[in-house]
Amino acid sequence: MRPGDKVAIVSPSFTAPAYYPHVYQLGLQRLQENFGLVPVEYPSTSDANASAANKIRDLVAAFSDEENKAVIATIGGDIQVTYVKTMVSDVFVNSPKPFFGYSDNSHIANFLFLNGIPSFYGGSVFTQFAMQGSMDEYTVKYLRHALFDTGEIELVPSDYFNDVDLSWGNPDLLNRTRLHERSEGWSWEGNRPGHGKLWGGCLESVDEMLRHDTEIPTLESFENIVLMFETSEEIPHHDYVSRVVRAFGERGILDRVQGVLMGRAKAWEFSKQQGSQEKRKYRDQQQEVVLGMIRSYNESIPVVQNMDFGHTDPQIAMPYGNQVKIYPSEQRITAIF
Repeated sequence: MRPGDKVAIVSPSFTAPAYYPHVYQLGLQRLQENFGLVPVEYPSTSDANASAANKIRDLVAAFSDEENKAVIATIGGDIQVTYVKTMVSDVFVNSPKPFFGYSDNSHIANFLFLNGIPSFYGGSVFTQFAMQGSMDEYTVKYLRHALFDTGEIELVPSDYFNDVDLSWGNPDLLNRTRLHERSEGWSWEGNRPGHGKLWGGCLESVDEMLRHDTEIPTLESFENIVLMFETSEEIPHHDYVSRVVRAFGERGILDRVQGVLMGRAKAWEFSKQQGSQEKRKYRDQQQEVVLGMIRSYNESIPVVQNMDFGHTDPQIAMPYGNQVKIYPSEQRITAIF
């Protein structure tokens, strides 16, 4: 991609622009001013009453238009499992382009993966481009890699993070910078190097794939995959997280994968406003149960947790479907962008 290129803007899940147009416009402005890109909005993007059929229509149109060099989701949500299985792959295969989005967009990322099309797990209009105050420099760095660069890029930890949201209902808060905390860094376990294609997404969405028998990679395919998981603002209990990871063990997937990467667990929500110590305890508990469950099925693969992707900021737009390499002895991770 180059500055001046057009990028399609779609709402494959929650139609947030219909409710918070001021946040949406800030995100579009940042796309233009910070990256030199030209956003192209599709009909259902701001339509609160858009049906699943409308969303599919816009996705097909966005990918079909050769002038669009990428497709960017406004935000996640909770509906893609109901319609992604009805999408026909031909249009996407015939006109592949990078897709940006995370959370519920895990379903579209999985659909694209199955059709040989990489995407980027991150970089939604509302949550990264429209970050209050200003975009995080760390986020911008990896978005630039995703948008404009190719080749092997090293992923490095951010020194700071934030997961305490500011209300979108108050336009004045768009000028306020979120409170950042010092990061504990990435948590490493295991000595064996690992490499493979990134696959996974939001744990709650991936759980839905398993529950509803959505097509996912074959067992044989998982032999060349590094799993990538993270949890959402639902702040699921660690027992639930453990059970979802166990499902991958019982399916024979954990025996085969080349490594597991876990994003930093979001531990604050308006309905659960935890302090720093409570949030740290929640993250620690999740890391403990995840590692314990993985090790009960696979004793040797590298496991890296508390990483800067998913429902945390700043954020790496992870190259979903592309190769990642994990070097535990050096505590280094590289990925193909």
